[in-house]
Amino acid sequence: MLGDTTSADRPDRRALILVENLSVPFDRRVWQECTTLRDAGWDVHVICPRGVKRDTEAEAEIDGVRIHRYPLRAATGGPAGYLREYGSALWHTVRLARKVGPVDVVHACNPPDLLFLPALWLKRRGARFVFDQHDLVPELYLSRFGRGEDLLYRAVCALERLTYRAADVVLATNESYRDVAVRRGGRRPEDVFVVRSAPDIDRFHPVPPEPELKGGKPHLLCYLGVMGPQDGVDYALRALAKLRDEFGRNDWHAVFVGAGDTFDAMVELSRRLGLSEQVEFTGRIADADLVRYLSTADVCLSPDPHNPLNDVSTMNKVLEYMVMGRPIVSFDLREARVSAGDAAVYAPANDEAEFAKLIALLLDDPEKRAQMGETGQERISGPLSWRNSQRSLLAAYAAASRDRTPVSANRPDRARRRPLH
Repeated sequence: MLGDTTSADRPDRRALILVENLSVPFDRRVWQECTTLRDAGWDVHVICPRGVKRDTEAEAEIDGVRIHRYPLRAATGGPAGYLREYGSALWHTVRLARKVGPVDVVHACNPPDLLFLPALWLKRRGARFVFDQHDLVPELYLSRFGRGEDLLYRAVCALERLTYRAADVVLATNESYRDVAVRRGGRRPEDVFVVRSAPDIDRFHPVPPEPELKGGKPHLLCYLGVMGPQDGVDYALRALAKLRDEFGRNDWHAVFVGAGDTFDAMVELSRRLGLSEQVEFTGRIADADLVRYLSTADVCLSPDPHNPLNDVSTMNKVLEYMVMGRPIVSFDLREARVSAGDAAVYAPANDEAEFAKLIALLLDDPEKRAQMGETGQERISGPLSWRNSQRSLLAAYAAASRDRTPVSANRPDRARRRPLH
């Protein structure tokens, strides 16, 4: 059991986790946090949007975690679309928080940096506020939209400052984010806890490779992740065209797993580059199928270009490649090196020809690929394991909850939980 107490020897404490950009348990980091808190004796509630193909129920109780979901249409049409999305999300979040009732901790996950508003409302009712900073939204804005430091950029900076100011403690996904919270957010170092994302090793583990997934070629290349403007799928596709045209390599099949705003544009780019016969886009797939592809892949791709966000962000796909024992080709980003170390080779930032060259070198060196894969697995089971993040998460909650009377002390009927309908 994690932590220094269990649910049997202390009053029940309630946590409410707020998420806007993904459903739960599809959001893997949030789900790991939920189960960690549950195992440490917390009564965990989540408010999040409904999913499209999964997590579609309005309410659910999964493995002891109670999830309250609301309908949400993703933004389209520029700033007005985001205003509609975020306004709807905030209204539903407050509505469902009223239904949940008093909590000891409200735990808000960005983006966007707007969930401090319902968090402040709950703070006035006695909750502590944990800010879980999944993204640096000012850097995300610069990297995604390319509009420079305009009025909207200054607005998102102001919202980030307000969120930092409102939080009792901050969770950072890596040391770069922690530095930002201290330097830009003005937070005391002792109030910022690094809780790294990590794959679920019970869910992600290699299975026997399936050569038929290689499309009749000797080698399989694999990309896993979101396909947005800042994610570099276009860099990967252009690098693959160079791998074929400049390095004379046609001995590979590539699979791109995932979806996002630019999915259709990436399929079209693949067609224009003449890659349609060698590049397969699967969209989102079941975990079991994802594991099959990753277990068969000879090289995995992390083509995130250097920009203000990517350089300081931990990429979940890199961690998932590592837990599966796959070698990685990445651009040279600060946090990519922190995560992958010698499990990856690094092309100069945004250099597609060098990216292609490194793919070719790894395809020709099975011993190096195997060594890199072993290195990645060792890192995931050691310094980057979720066990370390669990300890940090519980320490953050202990710091946030210090000297606070649990809500259950004032609710003698708390143990009699109403069933969800």
